[in-house]
Amino acid sequence: MAIGALVCVAAGTIMLLTNQDFGFLGFEATGFNAMMMAISGLMIGAFSQMGFFAYLTLNYIALSVFRKKYLWNALQGYTTLFAVFALGYVLYEDRTNNWFFWVLPLVTLALSLLVSWLKVKQTKITAFIPTMFLMFTVTFIEAWPALQGETNVAAIIFMMVPLFVCNAYQNMMMHRLLKKDTANSTVTPAKSAV
Repeated sequence: MAIGALVCVAAGTIMLLTNQDFGFLGFEATGFNAMMMAISGLMIGAFSQMGFFAYLTLNYIALSVFRKKYLWNALQGYTTLFAVFALGYVLYEDRTNNWFFWVLPLVTLALSLLVSWLKVKQTKITAFIPTMFLMFTVTFIEAWPALQGETNVAAIIFMMVPLFVCNAYQNMMMHRLLKKDTANSTVTPAKSAV
């Protein structure tokens, strides 16, 4: 949640400096805008946590339903490819502008590939497709409220950037938190009583 708050303040400040109409009360109320951005970032961070735990639950259930890990990975890969085109279609359908509907999916896909590559470097190759699914598809689903209704490019960016960073952080920390401590788990033979 703290990462969401920091990213929202940083992204919001950049957007405020480049677009004077972005802030709630304009550029004059920068402190109030930063506080509101931090509160929004806390909520977006909590939303990212809910999405991450929902994915972990879905992963657990899907592995028990499919019984073969490669089937679940194939479905995640297909869904990720479908989500790339779906995100572009949703943005095109709402006529955001003539470039954003294909730039956002491609940039998100490239960054998802980067995070997946880093995850594979730190763990193993089997982490690639689940990481791609989490980084693209789950982020797309979590950002759905910003994509609906009156489509505003600034609102979409303001929500997708912290969601993506929070999802990347959680994903990259997971294997570190679950790492088994082999040094403390070794069993020492008991000394025989003389």
